[in-house]
Amino acid sequence: MKFNARDIDMLHGSLWDKIILFALPLALTGVMQQLLNAADVFTLGKFVGKNAMAAVGNNISMVGLIVSLMMGLSLGANVVIAQNIGAKRIDRAHAAVSTAFVLSIAAGIFFCLLGELLVEPIFYFLEVPASVVDMAESYLRIFLLGLPAISLYNFQAAIFRSKGDTRTPLIALTFAGGVNILLNLLFVLQFDLGIAGVAAATTLANFFSAIILFAELLKADGVIKLHLNALLVDKEELFEIIRIGLPAGVQGMVFSLSNLLIQAAINSLGADAMAASAAAFTIEINVFCVVNGFGQAATTFVGQNYGAGNFLRCRRATWVSMGLSALFMQTLCFFILFFAEEVLALFNSDPEVIRLGVIRLWYIVLPELINVVMEGLSGALRGYGISLTPAVITLICVCGTRVVWVFTMFRNIPTYSTLMAVYPISWFITMIFLIAAYSYHMKRLKPARA
Repeated sequence: MKFNARDIDMLHGSLWDKIILFALPLALTGVMQQLLNAADVFTLGKFVGKNAMAAVGNNISMVGLIVSLMMGLSLGANVVIAQNIGAKRIDRAHAAVSTAFVLSIAAGIFFCLLGELLVEPIFYFLEVPASVVDMAESYLRIFLLGLPAISLYNFQAAIFRSKGDTRTPLIALTFAGGVNILLNLLFVLQFDLGIAGVAAATTLANFFSAIILFAELLKADGVIKLHLNALLVDKEELFEIIRIGLPAGVQGMVFSLSNLLIQAAINSLGADAMAASAAAFTIEINVFCVVNGFGQAATTFVGQNYGAGNFLRCRRATWVSMGLSALFMQTLCFFILFFAEEVLALFNSDPEVIRLGVIRLWYIVLPELINVVMEGLSGALRGYGISLTPAVITLICVCGTRVVWVFTMFRNIPTYSTLMAVYPISWFITMIFLIAAYSYHMKRLKPARA
């Protein structure tokens, strides 16, 4: 099979160096995606005010809910194409690429329309304070117009990653991040558009990144090349993408759904708590990007080797990915916690916002090692095509624990610290069940589809 300079041969040779080459650009891609959000929070916190900053923070969970589903579906495309490449089913891989591209456009348009319809009911459920509700709605409605671009970018990035190329999506998003920052400053400082200008800048940047990857797919070599004159939806590949991707998307949505509930509780504590959470989230999510990058490395390496029938290499890839994830994650956590106050002050200088932000970072960043295990095992299971199990476990353990906690412990002790404690507790319970599920499935593995 032909490889270009950015592809990684996942089927042969050492694993640790190739996993690093795959995962680090992927982690940096996640960081760049968060930079789009961080640029919004930073611009609003410095030049508009903490209410505008709180309005964006209020939308994080809502946006994450929809984007998580689209990212999960795109992960299904990653696994299906990777398994076909590993098994040398080139015609099926071509069909999966075409199917994924068409699905990305349809999903993006559908969720854009659905999101616009749900804005008011969601804000009513979240009990968004009157001081920020108009700004929050303005931001979200403009942001939702960019969902087709977000969907297209994620599916196209998944296509590149299925062959080991994580650098091309990173390059596209780096350019988009620069465009977003420049437009933020232009729309806010020059044209005084406030929160609407920030939302418009992010939306345009999302389209920019999608267009770059689209152009790269058109001129790509080999199995992932996109042929617009031969686009088709292959029913078998579509079923596999949805079978694997939909549960993965639901798993991501469960986190966002539970975070919507937590966001409602944060809103009840006032604008300072909302602004602190928005700022802390833009920091802590970068740690998760590292963990998620190695988790997706496990998915793709396992996917290709499972397609090739190399079960031993699948298991080795899983454990190497988790070990490297822990190493890089712990290093990043040290610097974040050591400089927590200084970094939070970049977003907002209000002492109370900084104090609450530090509390959140300690509760969420310190126990990230639990997430290493969760993402590693979930990623490996998806590589084998087992996507429903981690989704169900996440639904029950994460969502269930957080619902019970908010309506019991937080109701009795309504403090910010009490609320933040639910994150590590729900992660730990989920990890225990995922370890048991992984052991169960490893004893019953069957060969990949012919």
